[in-house]
Amino acid sequence: MDTGRQDYRRYLDPKVLAKISGLELRARLIVEGFFSGMHHSPHRGVSVEFADHRAYTQGDDLRHIDWKVYGKTDKYYVKEYEQEANLNVMLVVDGSESMDYRSPRAGMTKYEYATAVAAAIAYLTIQQQDSVGLAMFDEHVTQLVRPSNNAQHWKTLIHELTGKTGPAKTSMGRVLNELGELFTHRMLIILISDLFDDSDAILKGFKYLRYRHHELIVWNIWDHAELTLPLKGPTMFDGLESTGKLLTDPRLLRARYLEEVDRFQARLRTGCGHMHIDFTIFDTTAPLDAALSGYLATRSARLRRRSSRVLGGG
Repeated sequence: MDTGRQDYRRYLDPKVLAKISGLELRARLIVEGFFSGMHHSPHRGVSVEFADHRAYTQGDDLRHIDWKVYGKTDKYYVKEYEQEANLNVMLVVDGSESMDYRSPRAGMTKYEYATAVAAAIAYLTIQQQDSVGLAMFDEHVTQLVRPSNNAQHWKTLIHELTGKTGPAKTSMGRVLNELGELFTHRMLIILISDLFDDSDAILKGFKYLRYRHHELIVWNIWDHAELTLPLKGPTMFDGLESTGKLLTDPRLLRARYLEEVDRFQARLRTGCGHMHIDFTIFDTTAPLDAALSGYLATRSARLRRRSSRVLGGG
């Protein structure tokens, strides 16, 4: 555990964090691409410029449906109008007990990995002169730091991120509803969690945040052992969220367990896809710099493709 803690603190050095997406030039290109699609806030009126279409979601003003596009595609799209605005990023990090898990192959616990990723994004956001805040949660939102782009603000966020997980379970549905009530202005919300809770409750919470017009990115953190169940021979499993202990042979459970993992991930991925939510799985054995830079590059490329797509073709 000490080794993982040292590795984690190394990632909090600003010079290292600046390299997380691949040295200075590459980092700037990737991060600018990542944030470029988020820098506009929708406003209604004649004094602002038409920008793009997006799929209709429940709660949108019906006056802004583009009926010409509906006639061509038989789908509802809403016209978006925009003016330049500072981006508000809210990092939402899971501090529940299950995040404290670390298998022998992993250099960090899931919580340490999640907070290192959050620290990197916070640093790069402030470098972009955008505002970033932080919410920590388990059964409830436990800490809330409002967004700011002050250079000293990063140290405030790091102070919160270097805490420890608590003994509480995860209650994703409740937490997502709390966040929806707390965030009154449109934000880019980056949720970093193992999402160990009921998938239907999670997706219902995502739907509520989208109804409140927030952009949502979900980073699902897993330890490699949770993805593969590599254990052999009789093993005592100790549930981290008050589920008790169980002695069993993993070889008898592996096939069924992996099916459940695949089903859980597929349910979340499909549900997020329907709501236009970016869902990505992170494995804690993957080097942090490679995982984050790969994600940011993929994300920025996806945003460029989306911005250049012409709806008229159906």
